[in-house]
Amino acid sequence: MTTSTPPIVSTIAGSDSSGGAGIQADLKTFAALNCYGTSIITALTAQNTTGVQDVSPVSPEFVKKQIESVLSDIQVSVFKTGMLHDAAVIHEVASTLKSFYNSRNDTVPPLIVDPVCVSTSGHTLLQEDAVQTLIDELFPLATLITPNKAEADLLLSKARGHDRYKISTIIDSQAVAMDLGRSFGSTNVLIKGGHISATVRELERFKELIVKGNFQKRINVEWDAIPGQNMEILRRNEIDLDDELVVDVLYEAQSNLTTLFARPRIHTTSTHGTGCTLSAAIACYIAQGFTMLESVRLAIAYTQTGIENAFPLGHGHGPLNHLHSVQQRQVPLPTSSNPYPFTKALIASHADLWKEYVEHSFVRQVGEGTLREECFVHFIKQDYHYLKYYARAYGLLVAKSHSFDAIQTATQTILNILNEVKMHKSFCEEWGISNEQLETAPESPATMAYGSYLLNVGLQGDGAKLLVALAACLLGYGEVGLWLISEASKGKDAWVKMEGNKYRKWIEDYGGESYQSAVKTGIDILETIAREDPPSQKRFDEWKEVWGMCTKLERNFWDMALELS
Repeated sequence: MTTSTPPIVSTIAGSDSSGGAGIQADLKTFAALNCYGTSIITALTAQNTTGVQDVSPVSPEFVKKQIESVLSDIQVSVFKTGMLHDAAVIHEVASTLKSFYNSRNDTVPPLIVDPVCVSTSGHTLLQEDAVQTLIDELFPLATLITPNKAEADLLLSKARGHDRYKISTIIDSQAVAMDLGRSFGSTNVLIKGGHISATVRELERFKELIVKGNFQKRINVEWDAIPGQNMEILRRNEIDLDDELVVDVLYEAQSNLTTLFARPRIHTTSTHGTGCTLSAAIACYIAQGFTMLESVRLAIAYTQTGIENAFPLGHGHGPLNHLHSVQQRQVPLPTSSNPYPFTKALIASHADLWKEYVEHSFVRQVGEGTLREECFVHFIKQDYHYLKYYARAYGLLVAKSHSFDAIQTATQTILNILNEVKMHKSFCEEWGISNEQLETAPESPATMAYGSYLLNVGLQGDGAKLLVALAACLLGYGEVGLWLISEASKGKDAWVKMEGNKYRKWIEDYGGESYQSAVKTGIDILETIAREDPPSQKRFDEWKEVWGMCTKLERNFWDMALELS
């Protein structure tokens, strides 16, 4: 059996003897992200986690020989550059790439330029002529430029021809990214956010400015902790508006779109080589066919997780963990910023379907208090039948349990369902529905389809798969309850009306402490399974398929209620 060749990515950069940055960081990243790495060394450094002790440059002629040697034998998919040391090396890199590909009537492959010209403290690492050579000769070949804050300041000052510009806010970052992209021949620009901070409050204010200025088609903010992402159930605490965030800013020249990627700041000393790693990861994802936006998004996530999973090394700023993704886990281990990775992955795997389920017209009309009573009555009658299937499915889970703790948990859920049925009957009486009417109401096709699917999954061998199937109902109603209560709290302009709403009790039950406690327990069980019994890719795909089907069946259940089918 022949193994296919992975994408080939080439780094043109300096060597880091401590292994945390430069070509060492690049090659580790390439391997971790399933790419094959080649390397052209521009300088040798004697350095460790405390700093750089010495630099020995490689001659421009030998840099050229390295590039020609690689390209004469290996087809490179993407290039990335790091520390290029001086103007002569920069010139040789640019001219050699152009010469090689022009001689074959071809274009230079995608090139990610990490302009290592200013340290994070603001110290210039390239001489004046070298910076200008970088701008004049290498930038025109670049697909993406990834300056840090200090480098962006310097480059914009060069472009504008006056004193050093200073980025101080995320608004500055957004404007500078666009200016740089337009100044250097319609180039994509990513301003790395390690030294650009903002609070949650500032980001929310920036979002409001985007909406007020009607800039949504030009500026996008990505942060999964922002309300409205249909993941309120995953919040550990209320968001503190003064929490510090790191914000990377991407400007895409072709679409004229600027995207801000916000994430919680991690207070750690394990940040050596972060910029190298981020640009190397972007190169990998581009080599694998992802779009620029997708590549940057994925690379930021990879780098963030690497920082969170770093191990202590040395006496200064240690490296991140480049190989965190090499561990054979389809679901990453929980981290402080992502405590529920499995549940999050399930929701994200069918995000559009989940949104249709959680924000269904039935739910909206319940929140508004405008839902026709006959629709709600039809729904609670069918929900009564559904609870029978739900309890039976948990009975099957008892049979699949391998420990008394698991048996007790599943049995307790059945008892909770029986208590819920009692409350359901009491609730139905308030709507004039007798026990006899509940029992004799014919089951709708949507109810039978959903119930039969749960039992079918339950009869299969995988107890974890059955838990995933059952979770769509538990978590979805929890998200609905939190969403409606959150919307109702927005004051006089809120579209959810609690006062005088005939469905208020239903909303408060699912948004209340008791049900949300059950949701938290359900999420904890799911996460424990994924952590203690990591699924293979095939098994994980099966779980996601089951989750998607149950989410679809839940959406169809709302459809059934509205259509009185």
